Amino acid sequence: QVQLVESGGGLVQAGGSLRLSCAASGLTFSSYAMGWFRQASGKEREFVAAINWSGSSQYYRDPVKGRFTISRDNAKNTVYLQMNSLKPEDTAVYYCARGPHYGGAIHVGTHAYDHWGQGTQVTVSS
Repeated sequence: QVQLVESGGGLVQAGGSLRLSCAASGLTFSSYAMGWFRQASGKEREFVAAINWSGSSQYYRDPVKGRFTISRDNAKNTVYLQMNSLKPEDTAVYYCARGPHYGGAIHVGTHAYDHWGQGTQVTVSS
């Protein structure tokens, strides 16, 4: 079965950096678009970034453009989210998810993703 396991979250001061990883198993990883979402306490889950199946294109939510970078290593079945210049409003549980088969990076709705990890907490202190 498909498994997605996130890691790399933690507590960081504003302006700091974290790198999230999502290790995938049970799927032909290189054939699927992948996405990162986040959910702050009391709020709905929201799109953060996505990458197409080959890694050649990426798409970001406006507030994280220029600060976050999504990448993937298909040989390691892993997708990453490098987060720089973190702000307190980035505090949330971050989830990775499997997108469409041979999908592009343009899928921003949760409905386009069919498997989710358990999430990793990111807390940014001011």
